Amino acid sequence: MINFNGTIITQDSNILTQNRGFLYGDAVFETVKIVNSKVLYLEDHYFRLMASMRVVRMEIPMNFTMEYFEEQLLSLTDKLSISNSARVRITVYRNDGGYYLPTNNTISFLVHASAIETVSYSFEEKEYEVDLFKDFYITKQLLSSIKTTNRILNVTASIFANENALDNCLLLNDSKNIVEAIQGNLFMLSGNKLITPPVSEGCLNGVMRKQILKLAKTIAEIEIVEEVISPFELQKADELFITNVIKGIQPITKYRKKTFGVNFSKEILTKLNEEIAAVV
Repeated sequence: MINFNGTIITQDSNILTQNRGFLYGDAVFETVKIVNSKVLYLEDHYFRLMASMRVVRMEIPMNFTMEYFEEQLLSLTDKLSISNSARVRITVYRNDGGYYLPTNNTISFLVHASAIETVSYSFEEKEYEVDLFKDFYITKQLLSSIKTTNRILNVTASIFANENALDNCLLLNDSKNIVEAIQGNLFMLSGNKLITPPVSEGCLNGVMRKQILKLAKTIAEIEIVEEVISPFELQKADELFITNVIKGIQPITKYRKKTFGVNFSKEILTKLNEEIAAVV
């Protein structure tokens, strides 16, 4: 028996009591965008999920191939009739048993999906203000670069942003350098140099981050650098933008008293949409 919201019920009627993802954050996940029944950047998402499972020592089933992964995502969006444009998340969690030490490393997974209104990536040209979140810090370690369900820092930072009428926050690592935004990687344009923090600083090894780095290399005058970004350097930037696979690119227009342009963001967004249109 358990007490659930003040009512005594049988334990079997509440699956959360046996879910290690809920009890210990013992789960990893991927969020993908589906366009015209095609998983964007399928290979990147699949191999990042496999790598994440290996890092936390989950047992990968023999049938969990890339084709199987794709099939599980599309079967749900097809059923929901949203395969034209959808956001889909797959959460992989270790099966129940044990406390901190699991009794086995086998896994189960859960997929859920929702429709996205637009197929192409776009952004509204309106003020988008950010500030630093300094209550808690990301550690410079491998676990910070994968998507686990332990996202309490991001949740707390989101509440802080909402309480302070901010659109987003920039997260710092334990060296007080900027790592990423609440829900995406950060890029900074300074002159002709496009800078993003290296994964070794503790940022997520983002799928869209990889695409932006690749596309930026096609712009002749742009120098691409993965290096540390200190809060002081934000004041000298020409542009700042956030990337993830659902939103694509989100320009930052204001940080404290500094305002930023969006011209490069528009250029790279156009290239991104052209690349996607060519494959879907």
